[in-house]
Amino acid sequence: MCLGIPGRIVAITDPGRKLALVEVSGVRREINVACVVDDGQPIEDCVGYWVLVHVGFAMSRIDEAEAAATLQVLNELGEVQQELAAMAGSA
Repeated sequence: MCLGIPGRIVAITDPGRKLALVEVSGVRREINVACVVDDGQPIEDCVGYWVLVHVGFAMSRIDEAEAAATLQVLNELGEVQQELAAMAGSA
């Protein structure tokens, strides 16, 4: 199963292509942040955002409390390790 998983944007890697480095439970991966950057907003403002990551894209912004709750549920369901392994393997 491929889930959306919460992660925090830690750096912008390629502003022109709207690529950023996201960290999910210690695993870092480059993703596309085009869906979460507002028009006219500098992409650098995205650093620190919590986002829902799915197949290499930040699909939406979420707050830190929602991210923590989602990660807890995924941990309880045993899905986090599978998703983190998939992220690490595709980086």
